[in-house]
Amino acid sequence: MIAHQQQAETRPECQENVDSKTINNTNAHNPQNIVHGHDETEKWLGDPNSPPSASAWPAEPPSEEPVPDGVAIEEKGMGIHHAPAGSVHSSGDEEGEIETGGAADGLPLDAVQSSVPERYSVYSLWEKRWIVLAVSAAAFFSPVTAQIYLPALNLIAADFRITATQVNLTMTTYMILQGVTPMFVGGLADGAGRRPAYMVCFIVYILANVGLAVCKNYASLLVVRCIQSAGSSSTIALCQAVVADIVTSAERGQYIGFTVLPTVLAPTVGPILGGVLSQYLGWRSIFWFLVISSAVMFVVLLLFLPETCRNIVGDGSIRPHPMYRTFWQLFQDWNQKRAQHQRHKKQRKELEGTNTNSNKNNNEMGDSGLLHSTSLALTATRASSVRPPLRVKFPNPLRSLLMLFEKQIGLLVGYNAIIFAGFYSISVAMPSQYALIYGYNDLVIGLMYIPMAAGSALTAFVMGPLMNYNYRRHARRLGLPVDKSRQADLADFPIERARLEVGIPLAVLATVVILCWGWVLEKRVSVAIPCVLNFFYGMGMIGFNNATSVLLIDVSPGHAGAAVAANNLARCLLGALFSAVIVPMINKLGIGWAFVLLGLLYAAFLPLMFLLMRNGIRYRREKKAKDDRRQQCKAEKREAKEREEKRVAAIVQGENAV
Repeated sequence: MIAHQQQAETRPECQENVDSKTINNTNAHNPQNIVHGHDETEKWLGDPNSPPSASAWPAEPPSEEPVPDGVAIEEKGMGIHHAPAGSVHSSGDEEGEIETGGAADGLPLDAVQSSVPERYSVYSLWEKRWIVLAVSAAAFFSPVTAQIYLPALNLIAADFRITATQVNLTMTTYMILQGVTPMFVGGLADGAGRRPAYMVCFIVYILANVGLAVCKNYASLLVVRCIQSAGSSSTIALCQAVVADIVTSAERGQYIGFTVLPTVLAPTVGPILGGVLSQYLGWRSIFWFLVISSAVMFVVLLLFLPETCRNIVGDGSIRPHPMYRTFWQLFQDWNQKRAQHQRHKKQRKELEGTNTNSNKNNNEMGDSGLLHSTSLALTATRASSVRPPLRVKFPNPLRSLLMLFEKQIGLLVGYNAIIFAGFYSISVAMPSQYALIYGYNDLVIGLMYIPMAAGSALTAFVMGPLMNYNYRRHARRLGLPVDKSRQADLADFPIERARLEVGIPLAVLATVVILCWGWVLEKRVSVAIPCVLNFFYGMGMIGFNNATSVLLIDVSPGHAGAAVAANNLARCLLGALFSAVIVPMINKLGIGWAFVLLGLLYAAFLPLMFLLMRNGIRYRREKKAKDDRRQQCKAEKREAKEREEKRVAAIVQGENAV
């Protein structure tokens, strides 16, 4: 499925002048050539004008030095080899492939390599799609866990003999933990890797669902519900962080739509699914269903999801510690070692069969050479599988909080949270208002969420190509090449304008809809009109969220997890606030004026997006200069400390000498 098999295409370059020492070294490291008495290299060296065949190309001599931590290792088939100089990672179905030759192209090899930008990711197009699809499916558990619980609130209150206010408290605490937890997990994912973060989240989530399914009183329900939120709430932040790891800015728009779908579909699928389960199997069946489905997702991630954190695997070619490798990759490693062992064992047996009394001395010399070359091959095999040291950085939750005070992040996160506050307000107001105005039951009210989900899903798929088109348009205007396989330098690129030119019109659409939505219910018009407005509101809300989510990742290189966690924190806390106050606002002002206030809030803060679009590059430069000064101060303090330690050591050494 998503098993990561890194492939590299090598293109040998023929050179007329071949160092004889290089040829001898090549033969020395090719035991098969010596065993059969053939020098494969000489087959084509005799005619410099004829290119070598694939079988005649000499194998790259294995290195006797251990592979240091952080060295890229290419995997192809069942073997592992270092990528030759002058080759560039390539995948057949990826756009923007660039291949470079070596000195045969008329340029020095160093010049050719320096002229080609680094490939952003070694994953092919379909590998990226499967990875994004898998993490998007995992992200579905965060919003659906909140929504699937709603139809069972009355049953739970009756079972535990508690009030509606008490059972609603489980929803409030869930949303608070949903906003706070990603601050810790986002930092953990940026420092320790995506796979460990996913494993921890799903283990906690599965155990919490088991606890909820068997809980006996209200206190245990409240506590375990918080633990459940802690396990599931970070999956959306992790999903967007994985997209940032493997997808460049030029193609990020088309993938981010998948990451938004869980947030869009959960309000529709969750209540319907929860209502069916609670009605026919009881409210505890909801949590058993979550146990089974999350366990299946956990197994899929454990077996097939590769580590993508760029702090650990770079573009995906660095071989990480076995803890970060999937079970499928570990099985391939074991199978490869077994095949190599059998091959060396067979070579030794063939060597023993060639010993005769007539050429005993010559064979003894050949034995020694072959045994030495076989030993070198085994040494290289062991060296290539040296485990890099495991470095785990503990999460820093303050990073997400501090990012809220940065100009760019604060403006983006703040306005996106306001947009989502309106979404939560509509979602909370619909059940009571539709029941009061139209007399609908719970099942029909649940179906009323479908138009909003349909508009959101449509926009999620359309926004990707639109954002990619606008990115390419600005790149052409500036005369910059667009290569989807490599991350462009965005230091002087107007990325804010490229994203917000698409997102701002949709924010205006959401503003107009929310101004009208309350009044059409106030006037008790046909239910078709609120359904149409819900469709267009879903388009505006999710479309703007897509644009801001992509921009948030673009301006937070290396800290995507923390940035998404900051966005999630602001969105959940403001959403919880408006979910709590919207019903009192409706009771006090009426539904028409209550949503007019929300629409005015949308319109009042919309100019901040134009400010960001205009000054985005300047904000990024100021932040970079500030970060550079901070790093310089740290370096100066470190150097001063080292000088002081050396001075003290010299004084102590002088005293000891006296």
